[in-house]
Amino acid sequence: MSDSTPANTDIVFVDTLQLSANIGADCWGRSRPQIVFISVFLHLHNSFLTQAGESDDVGDSVHYGHLTKSITEVVNSTPDGFPSVRHLINAVILAAYSLTGAHNVAAVRVVANVPKLILLADGFSVDITLPQDFVGTLPATVVVKDLVLAVIIGVNPPEREAKQRVITTITFFECGITDYPPIIKQIAQEIEQTSYLTLEKFVMEVVRSACLSSENIQAVTVRSQKPSALTFAHSSGVEITRRRDAFVDGH
Repeated sequence: MSDSTPANTDIVFVDTLQLSANIGADCWGRSRPQIVFISVFLHLHNSFLTQAGESDDVGDSVHYGHLTKSITEVVNSTPDGFPSVRHLINAVILAAYSLTGAHNVAAVRVVANVPKLILLADGFSVDITLPQDFVGTLPATVVVKDLVLAVIIGVNPPEREAKQRVITTITFFECGITDYPPIIKQIAQEIEQTSYLTLEKFVMEVVRSACLSSENIQAVTVRSQKPSALTFAHSSGVEITRRRDAFVDGH
């Protein structure tokens, strides 16, 4: 039987700091500053916070006020903006390491949520963790949250006559910079021009299209819900995860 007891961890974090930054085009294709919510998690070396926990002195910890100031200065000191959300996150990670000292940090995780990047979606987030001494292209988890698609779906006669709202969250596991607005636009156009009998077929087609949208996409999880499917339930849904190689020729 495996031991499920969690390991000792020390983390200092700033959760959902609201800033304004130019990270390229917004959902209307205009390049201008937009709201970005940034969360930073400093995964400190084991027992780093033991001294602060005993002394009750913030000087023995990483001051989250100073961390907030450092993040804000990085964003505000780049008036021309950042080429992408990934570039913004990289700058924040470097600032966090610089403030804390690389010898004190095992890893820095940054999550950036841009609510107005994808039209018809409730949010867009990029989640990156940089371990100490990591070399190479950082993998990232990118989430397009609650994308609303209108599609004919279902087996009952009324369902074949009118489009229904299908709420879909797509999680991309990527290994390089990817331009998501045109990918989501293409997926939406493909899906809304077709019809399905089952949610399983609908989800699989979204997974397939998302996996093949870029060579930088390693895997995709799609979770879709039909809010109007059941009278006494919030929704019914399907979630499917596939690696890209499931759809590439030869696999």
